Amino acid sequence: MLRVTSNMMNSQLLLNLNRNAREMNNTQNQLATGRKLNRPSDDPVGITYSLRYRSELASNDQYTSNVDSALSWLDFNDTVLSEAGDVVQRLRELTTKAANGTNPQSALDSIKQEVSQLKEQLIDIANSKLNGKYVFNGEAYDKKPYDFPKNDDGTSNTTGLNADGSPNGMGIADIVTDKGLINFSVGESVKLPINMTGTDVFGNGSDADNIFNIIENITKNLDDGNFAGLSSQLELIDSRTEKMLTSRAELGAKTNRIELMQDRLSDLNINLTDLQAKTEDADYAELIMNSKIQENIYNASLSAGSKIIQPSLVDFLR
Repeated sequence: MLRVTSNMMNSQLLLNLNRNAREMNNTQNQLATGRKLNRPSDDPVGITYSLRYRSELASNDQYTSNVDSALSWLDFNDTVLSEAGDVVQRLRELTTKAANGTNPQSALDSIKQEVSQLKEQLIDIANSKLNGKYVFNGEAYDKKPYDFPKNDDGTSNTTGLNADGSPNGMGIADIVTDKGLINFSVGESVKLPINMTGTDVFGNGSDADNIFNIIENITKNLDDGNFAGLSSQLELIDSRTEKMLTSRAELGAKTNRIELMQDRLSDLNINLTDLQAKTEDADYAELIMNSKIQENIYNASLSAGSKIIQPSLVDFLR
């Protein structure tokens, strides 16, 4: 027969009191933090899922940031192409006006001055930068794609000749922009090229419909009063305009794709956040109820313990 001693009763009472206090403390800790996973030991399986959700959310945040950057780049490119289209449209209007055989040379000289300014505007557009990067020079975005020397009057020298007639290797026919594609990672194993090269938009240096070659030809024909030569440039202007519109259409298609990815990432973020909350977040209603129950159990344990442990012999020797 097992003999129950006072020490055994005291030890068992303390063990039960400590267990009840520990459970009550855990519940209070979850209430204070709002989380049911505060240590790996709280739920070893749950912590595995929690870490996985956190990792996926971090990746999703980076993809979202990449999508935002890609949209900014595409929007900027679309704005720049719109500005270039306006310049080319004005160039066509001036060329049509100049091709009228009734214009005196003085009128052609005035048109030439505006054409010269349109050329400078196009060069500025072709050298557009976003966040310190030249948008029309492919992967060589740290280099200015259309870097022409200046004439004495401040205009760009696109002829490739110095003042003494010697070649300087900087003519429009010598310009070939970098063809590298800038890819943005916008999802798991999803990379999209988002840039347009200067060659795509303005033409290769040797192309007949290169917009800068067209401007050079228009300028020369204006100097010579060559109305037939001016008329022949209209078809080339239309050809380049069509290619620029095609480039804008490609930008629009890419923008639509990126926006779809943005919506997908947003939905994924909501789903992952919800799963993470279900794994980590505490149920306040349940915790409050458990806390009250555990508090009552602890108080009942204290009350029962005071009755179970009888007074010792010393209490009767007073």
